[in-house]
Amino acid sequence: MKIAVYGATGMVGSQIVTEALSRGHEVTAVSHSGKTVAGTASATADLSDTAAYRKIAADHDVVVISIPPSRTGEDHQGFIDAHEEISETLVPARLFIVGGAGATELNGVRLFNTPGFPEEYKPEARTMGEVLDFYTSASGLDWTMLAPAPEIAPGPASGSIVLGNDSPAGERVSTGDFAVAALDEIETPQHLHRRFTVASA
Repeated sequence: MKIAVYGATGMVGSQIVTEALSRGHEVTAVSHSGKTVAGTASATADLSDTAAYRKIAADHDVVVISIPPSRTGEDHQGFIDAHEEISETLVPARLFIVGGAGATELNGVRLFNTPGFPEEYKPEARTMGEVLDFYTSASGLDWTMLAPAPEIAPGPASGSIVLGNDSPAGERVSTGDFAVAALDEIETPQHLHRRFTVASA
């Protein structure tokens, strides 16, 4: 399978690349700098470049977007606009989006609206909630979003994961376990047109 990964050098994206390569897939690392990642082809593109996205999607079976919104206090509108455009762009490839834990739900309430949710994480969580809303209202697009447990940290695959729907599947997940869940879904889709969650067991 040919898989393009936006954010291939990030904490989560790099693990998805490693897992995909270990399963024998052809991987293209997509970045604004065109940085080479061992074992992959490279492509230069920004998330906001819809023409480049169309071209990449035409050449791959799956496009993974593993790019979080800015965490440095910058405005998220460009990130939001890019996802809105992508959600309205019909392409032959399946789209797999790495979501955010803060936009998952407890009893139908998004985490960022629950008491005690850290104020510093709310901008990112609200942005990822908006992004999810674009995809859930999309028509004709084959997409899936995977959101991590509230605590995600670098670490190997444990060999045991738990999946959930819109609510957190557990308290924490390693990037290795997240990547395993991502590739399992990419290889054998079970959550088309919806979000699901993962935690380490």
